[in-house]
Amino acid sequence: MDTLSYKTISVNKETAQKEWVEIDAAGQPLGRLCSKVAKLLRGKYKASFTPHVDCGDNVIILNADKVQLSGNKWNDRIYYRYSGYPGGQREFTPAELMAKSPEKLFRKVVKGMLPKNKLGDAILLNMHVYAGTEHPHQAQKPKKLDINTLK
Repeated sequence: MDTLSYKTISVNKETAQKEWVEIDAAGQPLGRLCSKVAKLLRGKYKASFTPHVDCGDNVIILNADKVQLSGNKWNDRIYYRYSGYPGGQREFTPAELMAKSPEKLFRKVVKGMLPKNKLGDAILLNMHVYAGTEHPHQAQKPKKLDINTLK
């Protein structure tokens, strides 16, 4: 009997096989798209997933300005930010964030779906968001991924 087959293999930073993935966000619901992006960033779709290691893929999100929100969520949903000073609480809507930069909206949504520690901060750096179809990561040869095929 081969006892080596029963050992659990734990991936570390050096042995993690990270890929570059390109996703088109045009016409996709924001929350569903971001939950799948968070799982890709974390590495949960891989058989070699290790919870305490950054073993996920690098994700490029294109057409971020064409993402959808159902109902009147663009104006009714409110996000809060607090500076720590009296009277320092600010509120803003997804429409205001999208007007400034689509990247800020995606970062806020995906960050809430990642671990709240140093690993979550490091994983979030693997996400690259662009409003159009052009991006500067062509040298990494990203593979196009249909986000609707993932569960």
